[in-house]
Amino acid sequence: MNAAAPADEAGIAAAIGDAYAAREPLLVQGAGTKAAMLRPAQAARTLSTVNCSGITLYSPGELVFAARAGTRLADIEATLAAAGQHMIAEPPDFSELLGATGGQTLGGIVATNLSGPRRIAAGAVRDHVLGVRAVNGTGEVIHSGGRVLKNVTGLDLCKLLAGSQGTLAVLTEITFKVLPAPEDSCSVVLRGLEPPEAVAALAAAIGSPFGVSGAAYLPPSAAARLGAHSSLTLARIEDFASSVLYRSERIRTLLGEFGRSEIWPGDASVAAWDAIRDASVLKTEPDDAVWRVSVRPSRGPDVLQAACEAGARGYLDWAGGLLMLAGAATEELHAAITDAVRRAGGVWWVLRAPAAWRANAAMVPPEVPALAAITRRVKAALDPAGILNPGRMFAGV
Repeated sequence: MNAAAPADEAGIAAAIGDAYAAREPLLVQGAGTKAAMLRPAQAARTLSTVNCSGITLYSPGELVFAARAGTRLADIEATLAAAGQHMIAEPPDFSELLGATGGQTLGGIVATNLSGPRRIAAGAVRDHVLGVRAVNGTGEVIHSGGRVLKNVTGLDLCKLLAGSQGTLAVLTEITFKVLPAPEDSCSVVLRGLEPPEAVAALAAAIGSPFGVSGAAYLPPSAAARLGAHSSLTLARIEDFASSVLYRSERIRTLLGEFGRSEIWPGDASVAAWDAIRDASVLKTEPDDAVWRVSVRPSRGPDVLQAACEAGARGYLDWAGGLLMLAGAATEELHAAITDAVRRAGGVWWVLRAPAAWRANAAMVPPEVPALAAITRRVKAALDPAGILNPGRMFAGV
């Protein structure tokens, strides 16, 4: 497969323009850390943004940051940390889960719209994107939004392209909001709860005025990855040290009806939440499939129970609203999980699966006809020849 990795936006536009003229499909990626997600793109060429990198704007006082799409997340986080700031949505790094190396890029984070535990308090990646530059499927450079917090310029293509998996346009530069990093953090932890009790406790915590920024339940199989011998229910607090101390004690009191709690300070809390964010607590075998499920938090325990009864393993994040599940890549287990999700009114992705299954099975739920028609019209407007990551999300699209 021919591969191109231009160093700038003009080179990306030229590469796409050539592919459009030749009607040759492109596999679009950054560093390739998410190549094992969803369906394999049916492409004749590869276009990587990994060399289109570098920070183009950072104004700590204005809480605004911009970088080219190929900029490594590690470089962005280091620059922000030096100024006492961080990315708000806490994007996960699934490199270990997906068997990838090289370090994920900003473009890949925005194109997949993957958000971490802080999603419940601060929103998704897409909610913090102020502006984008991108190249559509004809090689035309497009831009949306800007570089200020109060921005109403033009159509909001930012949210359309966030989560589009590179199927509508190739991101070349992203501007996003940042915030001061917390001075301290800790977790209030309950041991031994069952999923319904855990979700009730987490609902009480996030419904309190004490600013919980993470709420997760790890059954024994996942808790064991943190060295625990029973289930763990965790509520995270982040802020100034004095505020964290006060609020954690208030939450301990609030959760007293659910049992005796303990506090995991600083480093222990950070390590646990990194593992939850990156799904390192999810025990997987090499040939396992991995499902990422979103439901109403109150239905999370039902889906987890159904999945586990069918042979899967998993845990709950987002106070029950996000499930990460792993198990044998069989049609029977897939049907059991997707049926449970459908009954709960949720949605699912197959985040990882063996190659043969990825190529032949649905990796996301089919769209209802009205939504599918909109999808086709949007795709036709931005990528009329269908050359950008064809088949990545839906077969033939």
